[in-house]
Amino acid sequence: QVQLVESGGGLVQAGDSLRLSCEASGRTFGSYTMGWFRQAPGKEREFVAAASAIGGNTYYTDYADSVKDRFTVSRDNAGNTLYLQMNGLKPDDTAVYYCAATPGMATFRAIAYDYWGRGTQVTVSS
Repeated sequence: QVQLVESGGGLVQAGDSLRLSCEASGRTFGSYTMGWFRQAPGKEREFVAAASAIGGNTYYTDYADSVKDRFTVSRDNAGNTLYLQMNGLKPDDTAVYYCAATPGMATFRAIAYDYWGRGTQVTVSS
């Protein structure tokens, strides 16, 4: 069982930066693929980024095209924490951001993730 708690959301202006954090419970955090998803009002939940576990503190990362070169996902396995550094924020990035975990490989498919946090709101004004 993995419990996830996101933090770091807020109201910012276009062009600003935010760093989201996701603290995970459980001793097997390092073996899980961790993902970030977001959901804007009236839209489906969409993939943002993922960090697969390889071993130690080494991991692969994957990004949605819409955030590539602006967002960076990272993980601290010793601290059981996943991060999402978001730079150059745009109004289109406004959404609730969710952290998710799966024992499987990294995927953009939300249905593949077994554990979810409650989300943190990010609002970007123009």
